[in-house]
Amino acid sequence: MGPVFATPTHTLATPVALQWHMTFRSLAAMLLVCSLPLSAFASAPETSMRTLIAFDNSPQEPRWLAVNDGVMGGRSRGGPVLTDGQLQFSGEISLANNGGFSSVRTAGRDFDLRDASVVVLRVRGDGRRYQLRLATDARYRGMAVSFGAEFDTRAGEWTEVRLPLASLKATVRGTALPGPPMDRSRVREIGLMIADKREGAFALAVEWIAVE
Repeated sequence: MGPVFATPTHTLATPVALQWHMTFRSLAAMLLVCSLPLSAFASAPETSMRTLIAFDNSPQEPRWLAVNDGVMGGRSRGGPVLTDGQLQFSGEISLANNGGFSSVRTAGRDFDLRDASVVVLRVRGDGRRYQLRLATDARYRGMAVSFGAEFDTRAGEWTEVRLPLASLKATVRGTALPGPPMDRSRVREIGLMIADKREGAFALAVEWIAVE
């Protein structure tokens, strides 16, 4: 009788089995990523920038207040919500009663921007146009002067908006002024506004505001 060889107890994986195994591992990785909080994907400002507002609930963070066209008889609504390390500015614009704007602004903290030339914001928008507005102690006929510039957003996409301070224009209640120049050392408010003359819902998320 010839020699007897033991039958191996293991088998090589077939290509189909390997494919299923890899697919399962890929699916598990995707589920893990989807379960992470939004803050896990936060993008910090570059090291060359100075962060002004990080929305991290630290003691030096300013408060945020809403100012809508109701102060002039309008019916727009909107306001700020701080969640997951972001500012959520959302609401609905109405053109009724000559209205059409919603805004939020900081309170409780001043900003010295003498060493800055550009304001940078990381935002996720809805395809609508928004405004950055800064305010100092400047007044025109007793009314506060705002220094602002518009910026566009891409629906559902995070983008970095760069606005040179030299491009900000002085206005009072929407009326352009020839001056005065902005005193960058005495910025009392940083604000965001939507006034694009379109009715409907809006939503803007801001991850941080910095300067360079």
